[in-house]
Amino acid sequence: MSLAAAVLLAAPVYAGTITGTIKFEGKAPKMPVIDMSADPICASKHDKPVHLQALVLGEGQTMANVFVSVIKGLPPDKTYPVPKEPVVLTQAGCMFSPHVFGVRAGQPLEIRNPDGTLHNVHAFCTVNESFNLAMPKFKKTTKKIFPKPEGMFPIRCDVHSWMSAYCVVMAHPFFDVTGKDGKFTIKNLPAGTYEIEARQERLGPKTATVTIKDDETKTVDFSFSR
Repeated sequence: MSLAAAVLLAAPVYAGTITGTIKFEGKAPKMPVIDMSADPICASKHDKPVHLQALVLGEGQTMANVFVSVIKGLPPDKTYPVPKEPVVLTQAGCMFSPHVFGVRAGQPLEIRNPDGTLHNVHAFCTVNESFNLAMPKFKKTTKKIFPKPEGMFPIRCDVHSWMSAYCVVMAHPFFDVTGKDGKFTIKNLPAGTYEIEARQERLGPKTATVTIKDDETKTVDFSFSR
């Protein structure tokens, strides 16, 4: 290893982290069970009831599927490398997974159909070009690219009315989606003051302003209610 490379590797990385937990406050509505009997192939994929995913809670009413991102504070003219690896959206079990996801502008989105039945992928974009793509059982995979950043929009299957997902197209990599534990982490932020948004598909956005220093971690929690 050269001296320059060794110095580079040894140099400290001055980058901050914003983390937190998102919870639902109050009595949570019960999500209805999905009736998949109209498509026996879909029904055969599950041995337990499947609920709509509009609100998914973990222990202590922590919230899954909340999209958390930096919406202000980044240099307006800075660009960030776009991953070549695709984000994968599957329709396994006649359910879109992940239910909420982010993809970078220009990054491939790989859409999979492993079910052996007809699906279609209907993206309701407004900034990017919308599409309505049939995926018969023999069409196992396809790819799409959204060239422009765009806020949260739905993706649905017109064949199976219960199937929905929500996509956000990002210009930068500073975002995360909560799991059932309600936790999010946004890493590698330079020192500065940022506005963070937590957005749920039906309950809308919550925002907070956070100032972080080099190599500092700040915790910001959010709560939603009916």
